[in-house]
Amino acid sequence: MSAYDLEEQERISALKDWWDKWGTWVYLAVAAFFVGVIGVYFWRDYQGRQAAQAETLFKSVKKTAEEVNANKEYKKLSEAANALSEKFPRTFQATDAQMMAAKSAFEAKDYAIAKTHLQWVVDNGRDTHRNIARVQLASVMLEDKKYDDALKVLDGVKEDAFAGIANDARGDIFAVQGKRDEARAAYQVAVEKAGDRSPLKAISQAKLDAFGGAAVIQPVVPVAATASAADVKPTDDKGANK
Repeated sequence: MSAYDLEEQERISALKDWWDKWGTWVYLAVAAFFVGVIGVYFWRDYQGRQAAQAETLFKSVKKTAEEVNANKEYKKLSEAANALSEKFPRTFQATDAQMMAAKSAFEAKDYAIAKTHLQWVVDNGRDTHRNIARVQLASVMLEDKKYDDALKVLDGVKEDAFAGIANDARGDIFAVQGKRDEARAAYQVAVEKAGDRSPLKAISQAKLDAFGGAAVIQPVVPVAATASAADVKPTDDKGANK
């Protein structure tokens, strides 16, 4: 029993030594864990409340949009969208409101306001909307005759999924500028990148056909192959043996 008691005493002593050395870190680790759990809970609760409030405000924006469609007072929708974006800038509702306001302003031919809303989406909107906002912004700039600026905006579209619509818009810009070869090349890329079931494919193809159809690459023929049979002299076997 004495040997057993001595062994237990050694274990207890070793445990005390370990605790004296690492006990504080254990407390800190446990505290950090609980702080993290509580932080995540409150962050999710905060996001939920933000989303709920944003949704309530977005309903007001949609109601304003319906009124705008009736009386064409698009500036009211613009103000409502900006109010939502200022209060809840990181929500999907803010991005949707900016896109709605841009569409309304564009239809009213107020290109300055339309550009402001679309630029907000490009700079601050949700990632899912940024590329389509770039394409629409380029279209607004095309109407405003800001051709070089429109092309620069389209250069920001990097995702292959948007290559078709971006090149279709690029072709429209070149077409207005009278750059037929560039427009033709852009429409050809648009047709190639558009999905087989996409309505854009038929639209881009119609534009491409209007510019002469797809470019045909002529095969490079070796110079020797272009010589006619008359240019080749028959070989004289006797002369060759001399």
